[in-house]
Amino acid sequence: MNKKYKAIFFDWDGTAVTSRTAPVEDAVAAMKPLLQQGTKLVIVSGTTYDKIAGGKFHTYFTEEEQKNLFFGLGRGAYNYQITDDRPEIFASMIPDQEGLLKIHDICYAIHVKLLWEYGLKTDIVFSRPNYCKIDLMVENDRGDQLFMQGDEVEHLRQILKQHGIESGLKELIGIAEQTGEKFGQRVSATCDAKYLEVGISCKSDNVDVFLERFKAEGITAEDCSFWGDEFVEIEFDVSAIEGNRPEAVKVLGGGVETFLTFLKEQA
Repeated sequence: MNKKYKAIFFDWDGTAVTSRTAPVEDAVAAMKPLLQQGTKLVIVSGTTYDKIAGGKFHTYFTEEEQKNLFFGLGRGAYNYQITDDRPEIFASMIPDQEGLLKIHDICYAIHVKLLWEYGLKTDIVFSRPNYCKIDLMVENDRGDQLFMQGDEVEHLRQILKQHGIESGLKELIGIAEQTGEKFGQRVSATCDAKYLEVGISCKSDNVDVFLERFKAEGITAEDCSFWGDEFVEIEFDVSAIEGNRPEAVKVLGGGVETFLTFLKEQA
């Protein structure tokens, strides 16, 4: 925690802010000194740019600060830099219409399999750019708290077990990947408890794009820190949710306050 990092990757909802509609001033205040000193800050989120401070987040920063501010959004779909005081996509992973419809077909096939073989009812959100969200807990409304809630993982475990999916999330992701193979498509499947997200990319693809970009400035993965509030593919977890995490993940708890304190200590 005392190491000074050259780049910091972090989730938005539940990590930098308490919710998508929460004020952003505390996050901005913690970020500004780091951007001024040249630290790369990369917001990596499944959301779209218009959902981050109403699409105006870059306007909180000066032109010089904006040079070190980046966004990896849409589960690998879009990667932004700020150019001439506006967000600009410099790399993307978007399928053509045929490819997108194949993802839709795969997700519908997963929906059918879960209902027919396991009796598990799901809903599907088809409107994402290169993936679908399969709602595994259709009766559970997150309301304004769109990130994973503390009791959801255990609740999902019980639901899956009741429907004969004994190995939980691992088995569920396996079902998604096997379904993709039947359509001749390698899919990336992740789950935040409520939603099984299935598409051609994920947040780690956003990270890979920026790591490749930062190579030119001599920044390697060892120079970076990764933060989030869920338990997949992150280094520091500010949630207190119980569950298995990759070995490198450090569970800190404390939510947004823990992360913003870290940013201030890095300056």
